[in-house]
Amino acid sequence: MPYEWDFLAVLEQWPLLLSGLIGTIKIAAIAIVAGIVVGALVAAMRLSRLRPVRVLGTVYVDFYRNTPGILHFFWFYYALPVLSNVSLGPLEAAALALATQSGAFYAEVFRGGIASIRKGQWEGARALGMTRGQALRRIILPQAARRMIAPFTERSFEIIKTTSLASTLSYGELLYQGMMVASITFRPLETYTLLALIYFALLFSLSSLAKWAESRLQAY
Repeated sequence: MPYEWDFLAVLEQWPLLLSGLIGTIKIAAIAIVAGIVVGALVAAMRLSRLRPVRVLGTVYVDFYRNTPGILHFFWFYYALPVLSNVSLGPLEAAALALATQSGAFYAEVFRGGIASIRKGQWEGARALGMTRGQALRRIILPQAARRMIAPFTERSFEIIKTTSLASTLSYGELLYQGMMVASITFRPLETYTLLALIYFALLFSLSSLAKWAESRLQAY
């Protein structure tokens, strides 16, 4: 007997799905903003002239690049309160895990973008009497920013998808709310199909917006 699809029962639970979508956007926004700040600091460490600082930045990046993301969620939610007596809620723990993890990848985007600028640009800035900081701010970063748009966008999309791991902490993001809908309606196929379509619509819209912004920047 062929399966009879019924999306109506799932769509009737739209308040739960909308709440989950808002939760996903909230945690992604926090993680992206905080991750960029962390990434900029770690990139500065990686580009430092002081070897101990460079090594520390490298260790940070290598640690997060070679450990599963879900372990960071568990560590901040379960282990950190035991070690520090600081209790974090699901949102705070998930956002902190995502921000510190994404910071390592954003750092490589920063570093790669800056390193891609030819040394002649630095030398020209020094010839004009600029300090290293002035050269970075006025000459290097404006050029590197255009090259960093695509990898920044890609990493930000990965963060949005990785927010689904917050469901393991019972945080009400889209996947967690979807699981609740599936348990209420007994329609898991329809529920998870709809979730996939929502994720696709969200990321495709953001991707189109990012491509438009990139094309506008390249025009200048």
